Amino acid sequence: MPELPDVEGFRRELADTLPGRRVRHVEVRDAGVLRNTSPRSLGRALRGRRFDAPRRHGKWLILPTDGPTLLVHSGMTGRPYYTSGGDEPDGPVRLAVALDRGELRYADLRKLRGVWLATGDDDVARVTDPQGPDALDIDLPTFRDVLSGRRGGLKATLMDQSVIAGLGNLLTDEICWQARLHPSRAIAGLDADEIKRMHATMRRVLRTAVRHGCVPALPRWLTGARDEPDPSCPRCGARLKRGRVGGRTSVWCPRCQPA
Repeated sequence: MPELPDVEGFRRELADTLPGRRVRHVEVRDAGVLRNTSPRSLGRALRGRRFDAPRRHGKWLILPTDGPTLLVHSGMTGRPYYTSGGDEPDGPVRLAVALDRGELRYADLRKLRGVWLATGDDDVARVTDPQGPDALDIDLPTFRDVLSGRRGGLKATLMDQSVIAGLGNLLTDEICWQARLHPSRAIAGLDADEIKRMHATMRRVLRTAVRHGCVPALPRWLTGARDEPDPSCPRCGARLKRGRVGGRTSVWCPRCQPA
C-alpha cells in the first residue's frame, strides 16, 4: 500500500518531468478511478492547461495546473507516473493525459481511491478532508501539541490523518517497534521522554523510507521480518506477536515493546 515515502517518490519523479508541460488530450480508460468528475468534464477542465510543480501532503499527491488542480490518492495499488512515450504500461492504466511532450499516466489495479479535480485551494482542502501536519515536516513542539489531550491508543492516533498526515500501517508498526513502544499504549500515558523518542524515531524512519521510495524491508527493521512464516524480532530474537490494534493487523515484539 502506498504510504508517505511512496507518494513522496511519485512527487519527486514528477517534479523532474511534469512542470511546464501542456495538456493536449485526456483519455479516461476507466471512469471508475474518477471520484468527483466525469471523463468529459475532466478533459474540458485540463485541456490546454500547463502543469506547475507537484506537491504532496500526507498520502495525497497534488498536481496543480495554471487552472484547476488534479488530486491523486493511490489507495492500495495506484501509481501516477510520467512516460516520454512508447513505454510498456506499468500496470493497468486507467487515465492517460497526453502532454506536449510525453504522457502522465495513472495505473491502478484495485481502484480503491483514485483521482479528484479541484478548482482551487479551498476545493483542495474540501476534497482531502481535514489533514494534520505532514509527518515528514512536523517538529517536536507541534508533535507534542497534536498529541496533547488525545485519549486513544498510540497506533490509532498516529494513523489518524486528521492528527498527523502520511502514516500508514507499515510505517506506524515500524516506528513503534524502533521506539520500543507498544502500539496499543494510551497516548495519555506517554511521558515527555517517550514522546520525544517517538518523534525522533518517526523522523529517522521516514528519512530512510523516503530514500528508498517505500517502506523498505531492511534486515534490521521490523518490516524485514514481519511477513516471515514464524517471524522473530530482529533486535532481541523473541517471537513476534501479531494481532489487531487500532482496527489494523499489527506486529510487535512482546519483549522490546511491553504493553
